[in-house]
Amino acid sequence: MLYERRISSPVGDLHVVAAEEAIVGVYLPGHKGAPEIVAHDGQNHPLLAEAARQLAEYFAGGREFFTLPLDLHGSAFQREVWRALVEIPFGETRSYAELARALGRPQAARAVGAANAKNPISIIVPCHRVIAGDGALTGYAGGVAAKQWLLSHEQEHHAPHHVIH
Repeated sequence: MLYERRISSPVGDLHVVAAEEAIVGVYLPGHKGAPEIVAHDGQNHPLLAEAARQLAEYFAGGREFFTLPLDLHGSAFQREVWRALVEIPFGETRSYAELARALGRPQAARAVGAANAKNPISIIVPCHRVIAGDGALTGYAGGVAAKQWLLSHEQEHHAPHHVIH
């Protein structure tokens, strides 16, 4: 069974989806490729309440990483890429090619880009931290303006004293 909750944010209302014990989706407004989800009202779901709290802390500049259980559905390669995204530090970026090399697949930059685009858990699994090799902000399922805002926000708030564990 799935539960959903809308959470207001500076990049628009986020559609957050959870199963009983894990977050399965965070979608921005106009999210390209977002699935049609039939879910129950999760306004009182404890995991969605915790996700709302952690996302509010993130947007306030007081959280650099999330401690939510995640259930990522995708191919083995996609899940490998998504796990690597979580390792990109707050306030930093990596190119698609750098991420491919880190995965031991130096020729797979395009495949990394395709997997990145299918990430179902935006912000929490920070696909916005991946940019083109020349520094350009290429496509983002929630739109390039949202990607720019998230990166600027992280660079502005990146400091050790801002971390909440």
